[in-house]
Amino acid sequence: MNSKRTILPGGTLGILGGGQLGRMMALSARTLGYQVQALDPDPACSARFVVDQCYTADFSDVGDATRLARACDVVTLEIEKIPMATLRAVAQHAPLRPGPGVLDVVQNRGRQRAWLAKHGFPQGPWKQADLQESLATAATELGGRCFVKACEGGYDGRGQYQVKSAAEAPDAWRELGQRPVVVEAALDLEAELSVLVARSPNGEVAVYPPAYNHHEERILDWSLLPGQVPPQVSTQATELARAMATALEVEGLLVVEMFLLKDGRLLVNELAPRPHNSFHATEVACLTSQFEQAVRAVCNLPLGSVEVVRHAAIVNLLGDLWLNEGGPRFESVLAMPGVRLHLYGKREARKGRKMGHLSAVGTTPEEALARIKAARQALGA
Repeated sequence: MNSKRTILPGGTLGILGGGQLGRMMALSARTLGYQVQALDPDPACSARFVVDQCYTADFSDVGDATRLARACDVVTLEIEKIPMATLRAVAQHAPLRPGPGVLDVVQNRGRQRAWLAKHGFPQGPWKQADLQESLATAATELGGRCFVKACEGGYDGRGQYQVKSAAEAPDAWRELGQRPVVVEAALDLEAELSVLVARSPNGEVAVYPPAYNHHEERILDWSLLPGQVPPQVSTQATELARAMATALEVEGLLVVEMFLLKDGRLLVNELAPRPHNSFHATEVACLTSQFEQAVRAVCNLPLGSVEVVRHAAIVNLLGDLWLNEGGPRFESVLAMPGVRLHLYGKREARKGRKMGHLSAVGTTPEEALARIKAARQALGA
């Protein structure tokens, strides 16, 4: 198998995962002329109705994952929580981009932190704890106020527990399932940023400018692209992200979440080798969206321009809005200039579930952000 082979339009792209990221990647792939197949445990997953073939199977189902790989010219993913046995089986039958080596690093927070330390990338004080007693010791050594995160699993703020002192270690240990955790010292934050890097098998790299992100209850609430940060911070962030993607030898996308501290330091928070919520604004802000760029990268096509042609912001729409009396007022936002509605085709609304997002553009960052907040209010959120 030629691991550097270019997959031209007309070929078949496989996606492990059929959530909203897989759906939007599939739509971009179809625009470029690719056929698309996906695998997801949910029979009503977001991508099902926009792909040519969708396998309903657990991510641990090596048999169906192998069937997918055999039918595809290249396989990628929209979620990193795929068992290594499945990833290795897929890689035996089709190029898997990003590959198992990348996923082995990022799937486990302890390994991810250790990899960052080994390669000298800046991060906050942390310790791994495999027992309740060592969790308490770690919290004490890190100053008491810490974030405790399960080494494996967790998404959109789940799998995390904040403690104010070592005395709360038993609560965190119990809440997170009595399994290995990473204990991270709480930091004095100025801002949360993310940087998206695309890297193709032939080594071509393209880096988007940092996005400025605002979270509520550890779920991304809104994001602004490009983020309004000092030029030196933007340069440092993009150089860090490029270096990490190169060191990991990523084929596809890598998003690096970062913390900008009040003292000016820039630290790495987390890595994600896939499209990312904080770069949905690329669909309206940039010449090449993150989803088209993902397809270009994994197919080994020339990467698209990452030029930002206008300021843009996005805000997430959670299932809570659908549970309100009367539901979302779609007609209100569709009448607003510069605002677009993006829904993910999910049939069941639940509290905290991402159902879609709004995007807005503006001649200035302030205008884009004001429009997106006004649009969300008009929607009924």
